[in-house]
Amino acid sequence: MNFIKAIVAAGMVAASTSAFAADITGAGATFPFPVYSKWADTYKKETGNGLNYQSIGSGAGIKQIIAKTVTFGATDAPLKPEQLDKEGLVQWPMVMGAIVPVVNLEGIKPGELVFDGETLANIYIGKITKWDDPAIAKLNPKLKLPSDAITVVRRSDGSGTTFNFTDYLSKVSADWKTKVGSGTAVEWPVGVGAKGNEGVAGNVSQTKNSIGYVEYAYAKQNKLTYTGLINSTGKPVQPTIAAFQAAAANADWAKAPGYYLILTNQPGETSWPITAATFILMHKEPVDKAASAEAIKFFKWAFEKGGKAAEELDYIPMPEPVVKLIEKTWSSDIKS
Repeated sequence: MNFIKAIVAAGMVAASTSAFAADITGAGATFPFPVYSKWADTYKKETGNGLNYQSIGSGAGIKQIIAKTVTFGATDAPLKPEQLDKEGLVQWPMVMGAIVPVVNLEGIKPGELVFDGETLANIYIGKITKWDDPAIAKLNPKLKLPSDAITVVRRSDGSGTTFNFTDYLSKVSADWKTKVGSGTAVEWPVGVGAKGNEGVAGNVSQTKNSIGYVEYAYAKQNKLTYTGLINSTGKPVQPTIAAFQAAAANADWAKAPGYYLILTNQPGETSWPITAATFILMHKEPVDKAASAEAIKFFKWAFEKGGKAAEELDYIPMPEPVVKLIEKTWSSDIKS
């Protein structure tokens, strides 16, 4: 749990150092919080300018930017072009990462357990309730699985991590698509709710025989037992930066209006199936133009100098051609 404490502390430090002339405030997705915290800390040291980012979930972040209570919102569930137009918002992808199933099973090491999409969907829909269910056993013939009941952990807040997770389940399970569907919040058939990636990571780490889904940085830093997945080509893959990059390589951002692009279940034998981008939202006509300009300076710095820090936390930096597109979007769409 040290990582959770550390990132919460980082958020508090960022909050306490943000009272400069043009105050940069942001709120939203918990998915990118580890990398945004790291960037904010380094940026503060380099420039003296602070950033106050509240890790409150994508749904709450969208509400705050629409209400104009923050300089920028952050969401892992991109807004469709028509909604951006309606709210007067600009959107772009800031960094990419991946979502992983995590389990708390005695004797099982990270990456040993493997799921396919349908089995994962059936656990979350309540069809599979025991760890030694034949569907799980068939995928993991060499593992000794307990006959204990599965404790399902899911998000309780409006969440972009949930949006991408349920989008994936909708693509791999017709049953899930018709009965539950996808969204930042869904009517979960089963499970215990927890707030934020932090909450799900904490709940799984403390609950034996549980399963959850979190952004990979949370799984890795909290030493949670992540699982492998069978991808769209039928190949078992492990969550690695190479597998995330393989999925992200298919993204054609230039042809996506408002950069609206979902990266789940991408083709490719080495692609990780629950890869996702996380997005920034800002007003085309900001209330506080000075703060807006400062925020753009921070994002420009992050694109130029934050790549190594992102990769160290197993995120994928945006490719250079995409960054150039985004910088043109800033110039043309945001009034400073």
